[in-house]
Amino acid sequence: MLAIVTGAGVRFGKAIALQLAAAGYELALHANAHAESAEGVAREIIKGGGRARVFVANLECDVARLGAELVAAYPAVDLLVNNAAIFEKTSFERITEAAYQRMQRINIEAPFFLTQALTQALRRARGGVVNVIDVGADRVVPGYAHYTVAKAGLQGLTKALAVELAPEIRVNGVAPGIAAFPEAWDSETRERVLERIPLARSGTPDDVARAVLFLARDASYVSGQIIAVDGAWSTHL
Repeated sequence: MLAIVTGAGVRFGKAIALQLAAAGYELALHANAHAESAEGVAREIIKGGGRARVFVANLECDVARLGAELVAAYPAVDLLVNNAAIFEKTSFERITEAAYQRMQRINIEAPFFLTQALTQALRRARGGVVNVIDVGADRVVPGYAHYTVAKAGLQGLTKALAVELAPEIRVNGVAPGIAAFPEAWDSETRERVLERIPLARSGTPDDVARAVLFLARDASYVSGQIIAVDGAWSTHL
């Protein structure tokens, strides 16, 4: 089985890649800024007896090349995990057109066009797509308008492709809540958020990775669904 994971060098992407490798998948690991970290993930997978290869591309402008390289290397793809994303806090009035466009290119346009490029390879394997979204697509947090727009778009794309690419390809999403705190959040902000989570704790990247593995391997009749991995945060007003 072959799985492609974008943004595989750190955080969710790393955890997802390692979880899939442990389950027997061969990994194609995409990275850009964290390419060196992705090489470390590949070495860890190989050391454990698995197979992994790193592909470097800037998703803001290089999706077509990445897609072509992946198709050339892997004619059949069992799983595509669109995980790579950028996340930054900026008040609405300060978001520039360039910042807005960059957010959309990486967080929604790249998954759109990479999935499109790999559709035939996914069909050959009767594979699946898992998009890493965010509970913020529905639960708005001030200061992230351009991020919210992109993740809401990815949520819509997940549902649209579940219909359009059926029956050969299943398409689902996972929506992390607080499974890895943004580095910029101070302890006071973190505590304030934790108070609103019914499970009274943050999750981990491994929690997200296990949800991805479930959708990829154990949910053959599940498509068009988005699993919130958030300790019930998104259901708590």
